[in-house]
Amino acid sequence: MAGFIALLRSGSWLTRERARLVALALIAAFAVGAGFLVGTSDGLNDRFGRPLGTDFSNVYAAGSYVLDGEPTAPFDPPKQFAREQAIFGQATQFYGWHYPPYFLGPATALAAMPYWLALLVWQGVTLVLYLLAIRAIVASTAGRKIKSDWLLFALAFPAVFINLGQAHNGFLTAALVGAALVQLDRRPILAGVLIGLLAYKPQFGLLIPLVLIASGRWRAFAAAAATVALMTLAVTLAFGSEVWPAFLASTKFTRSVVLEQGGTGWFKIQSVFSWVRMWGGSVAVAYAAQIMATLALAAALIWLWRNPAAYPLKAAGLLIASLLATPYSLDYDLMVLAPAIAYLCVDGIARGCAPYEKTVLAGLWIVPLVARSIPQATLIPLAVPMMVLATTILLRRAMTDCGMPPLWHLAPRSLK
Repeated sequence: MAGFIALLRSGSWLTRERARLVALALIAAFAVGAGFLVGTSDGLNDRFGRPLGTDFSNVYAAGSYVLDGEPTAPFDPPKQFAREQAIFGQATQFYGWHYPPYFLGPATALAAMPYWLALLVWQGVTLVLYLLAIRAIVASTAGRKIKSDWLLFALAFPAVFINLGQAHNGFLTAALVGAALVQLDRRPILAGVLIGLLAYKPQFGLLIPLVLIASGRWRAFAAAAATVALMTLAVTLAFGSEVWPAFLASTKFTRSVVLEQGGTGWFKIQSVFSWVRMWGGSVAVAYAAQIMATLALAAALIWLWRNPAAYPLKAAGLLIASLLATPYSLDYDLMVLAPAIAYLCVDGIARGCAPYEKTVLAGLWIVPLVARSIPQATLIPLAVPMMVLATTILLRRAMTDCGMPPLWHLAPRSLK
């Protein structure tokens, strides 16, 4: 047992060769599985009767409503379900549309294409944007040691397979926030625009404005606010003002059925709120736990961004905290961990890793693979504890940067 703990502490088990082997095995397994599903499909639904790209069906259905001149219809769950069944068959399950009106534009453009082409365009373009963001992070902070492998590990990150299977928007979210953090100090206006574009996923914007204010990045803050304002005006002019009350009315369904009652499934939602609900806690207790976690994260980020810690630690801390701070974050949203891991990885290579850091980083990389299946089978959440552990390790490293001993070093010897 002591030897096992020593391996975890040193991280010596995590060699480049083993990491490459795991990455290649994951890519190969996904390629076989995806090839089987596509090869046995009818071009629209797979052999199990699900639309190819599953959740992408709600984007396509919503866009088709806009093309028909009914931009408010996607915000009405029965109407949205009826359109999905009309396109994909009566056996299709409900894939809810929970986005603000900002996302109607991309949905409309995609719905103008045949479904198979829209699916390929959506997956291909957003995947490339994600890879470009990871490349930008590596290029801005890494040395030669990691440049040869960044593409392999970025493609093999397990959340990539979840997004490809569900054709979701995790690639776009990771690309926007990752690229924004790369540009934040160099081109703050551009960074602000990219942050503003994240308004299509407003639950991830809880802590980003706070960090911009706390660190005095006013140009980026103003650019983000202006971007959201312009997007709001454009959406109103394009689709009519009635889309806003329709969206606000639809949030009641999202909050009560999907989140509070667990209509999506507690094991799919990777949040403190869902963890409490999965273990039988009431809605009030779950909200209280989520609020306390969010406030703690906010305080930690204010300290982190106002002190002279290395920038990769600040960026990774904000990325991970953005996932932990919201009650509504699903397994495909764990794509946001990819730029966080990239920042932590290049920082570790450049400056060396402290005890347990390599092991925690590996756990953070692999956890999306089992973030849904393990809680579904055992009611034991893995993603949230792993993100909390990674945040703790990250803050310990930042305290060292700032010349402070980690708080647990001040504990009595009997507690260590």
